[in-house]
Amino acid sequence: MSHTITIRKVLPASCEEVFDAWLDAEGMQEWMQPGPVTHCKVALEPRVGGQLQIVMGTPDAEYVSTGEFRVLERPTKLMFTWISSRWDMQETLVTLELKPHGNDCELILTHERFPSDLLVSGVQNGWGHILEKLDTYLV
Repeated sequence: MSHTITIRKVLPASCEEVFDAWLDAEGMQEWMQPGPVTHCKVALEPRVGGQLQIVMGTPDAEYVSTGEFRVLERPTKLMFTWISSRWDMQETLVTLELKPHGNDCELILTHERFPSDLLVSGVQNGWGHILEKLDTYLV
């Protein structure tokens, strides 16, 4: 059995700006840092079929996540696979839906197919930390 989480967050930017932030490797290194992560390296090929690699480092370890962009529909939808060294390299799927919310953008992040032995709250907290940092980055 696999699990799915969904997180909604209104961000202080246009949907175009939020969409572009997810395709800016240099910028992502500043906000793709959940929990104890102290540094991050990001490499992206922002096209359908393009690869992504995110290396997150803590004082004790490094975790590598890779994937492939499946959908890039600026400024409304991004979808990519997410394969993490923390999850025995099982392929999961992340979908970002972006909707105008006044002058801001509502981001709906859905992460599905992650292993059932992971705590749902841990994955949800990780993405929650990332979205808080993205919020600060966009201001």
